[in-house]
Amino acid sequence: MELPKDPMILFSFINTNLRDNYKSLDELCEDMHVNKKNIVEELESVGFEYNPNQNKFW
Repeated sequence: MELPKDPMILFSFINTNLRDNYKSLDELCEDMHVNKKNIVEELESVGFEYNPNQNKFW
């Protein structure tokens, strides 16, 4: 799957999917066949970090 390129749209896309469809970022990445490291690095580059307890980036 191709993820949104814009970091803010990616942030929204990932968090919406985490909230509605997945119990963890690992589960999302495995199901969508995307690289977790790339997502985390992209979102960290604009100031977001993943909180596994709340299952969202903030």
